[in-house]
Amino acid sequence: MKRLINILFTGILTSSAVLMPVSVATASTPLISASWLADNLNNSDLVIIDMRNSIDGGGYETFLEGHIPGAIHSDYGKAGWRVSRDNTPGLLPTDSQFQSLARNLGVNDNSQIVIVPAGVSSTDFGSSARAYWTFKLFGHQTVSILNGGWKNWSKIYPNKIETGAPIAPIEGNFVASFSANGYIDTDGVEQLVSDKTSSVALLDGRPEDQFWGEGKHPNANAAGHIPGAILISQSNAYNEIENKIKPVDILAEIYDDVTEGPVVSYCNTGHWAATNWFVLSELLGNKDVLLYDGSMVEWTKDQSRPLVSEKSNLAKVKEFLKLG
Repeated sequence: MKRLINILFTGILTSSAVLMPVSVATASTPLISASWLADNLNNSDLVIIDMRNSIDGGGYETFLEGHIPGAIHSDYGKAGWRVSRDNTPGLLPTDSQFQSLARNLGVNDNSQIVIVPAGVSSTDFGSSARAYWTFKLFGHQTVSILNGGWKNWSKIYPNKIETGAPIAPIEGNFVASFSANGYIDTDGVEQLVSDKTSSVALLDGRPEDQFWGEGKHPNANAAGHIPGAILISQSNAYNEIENKIKPVDILAEIYDDVTEGPVVSYCNTGHWAATNWFVLSELLGNKDVLLYDGSMVEWTKDQSRPLVSEKSNLAKVKEFLKLG
């Protein structure tokens, strides 16, 4: 059965709650600090998942050289966080596939999950954002991302680092139950594009050259963007100097056009789009945000689906003013 659009507004998060220290046993926040994690390392409900992979130049060997005490490694590109179907990469795994992945990491229904990016780039952060979204989609609500990732942790806590292989976790009891809240497939996007009265904003998280068809993902069959889309590159949400997500007040300005109302976040394979989804849904409180995992790679498999690559006169004027 196709997973179609299911938009559900469930309330607004206050921006002041984003980094508030909380009890592991009762609640979690989308982003946590290194100091919060250091204070909670001994909690038995904590599952720390180190996501380092080829995107950030790391992997299991890098993990063995040093990691947060108690962490378990899961390679974003190899472990099954995203799967290929019908020659389309980057798709959401099935319920059973994800349940097996999570249980092998020791995840229980009551686990507090902390996902650890490498902390080296916005694209690296996307790995953790995509894993976070996947947990939420399959019903696990107590999940957080370590802001600043491994790089920041190793600077702040050089004496709290383990090396070598960790003890294999006991298989968890997490039961995956898919909910379409937060998800949309190609059929759903086609319905939105064909509905000229739709109020749903299509948010493209790719670089500007790809948005305008001057470049494309190697697996995309054509260049351009989905008609009606607006561009907010996911890198805008990330402080490349500190290697952290920008403060909420700055994010609110960057995403001002899409902080309210329904939004579909897409990119090439649903990786960059995950960061835009995370910022809007989890940090800015817009619970009407859906992530299109197939994105441009799946959209362009059918040549009959429309694309836009020609810049509008308004876009040309804005570009001219920016250059001036």
